[in-house]
Amino acid sequence: MISPARTRSTVLAALALAVACAVTGCSSPSTSNNTSELSTTPPASSSPDAATFFPDVEEVGVTPSGTNLFDFAVTISSPYDTPEQYADGWRVVAPDGTVLGEHTLSHDHANEQPFTRTQAGVEIPEGITEVTIEGRDQANGYGGTTVSVELPGR
Repeated sequence: MISPARTRSTVLAALALAVACAVTGCSSPSTSNNTSELSTTPPASSSPDAATFFPDVEEVGVTPSGTNLFDFAVTISSPYDTPEQYADGWRVVAPDGTVLGEHTLSHDHANEQPFTRTQAGVEIPEGITEVTIEGRDQANGYGGTTVSVELPGR
C-alpha cells in the first residue's frame, strides 16, 4: 500500500512538471507542414493577451483572376505594431493545412491600423472551395483571428 504522504509527493511532482512545461512551452513534436519556423504560441514570459502577440485577420476579399488563380485583399489589424514587433505577413491555407500562398510584409504599419494588402495570382487547386487566411507576427509566428472564405465560382 502506498502511503498518503508518498501519494501527495507524487501528485505534487507531477503538478510541478506540468507547470514547468506550461511555463517553458514544452510540447510534442509538430507534425505540421507549415513553411514557417516561427512559433505559434505566445512566449511564456509575456502577458497571456494574444492581441499583443499576433495580428488578427479582419476581412478577406477574393476575386478569380484566371484558371485556378485568385487575387486576395486581406485586411489585418495589429495595434501593437512597432518597428520592433509587427505583423509581417499572412498566408492562404487549404482545409487540409496545405499552404497555398504567402504574402510578406517588410515593415510595420503602426500608423495605419487596420491595413489592407493584396496578393494576386494565388493558385488554388481544383476541388478546393474554401480557404483560411492566417496572419503572422515577425516575432511570434502565426496566430490570432483567422478568416475562412469561400472561393467564388467554385
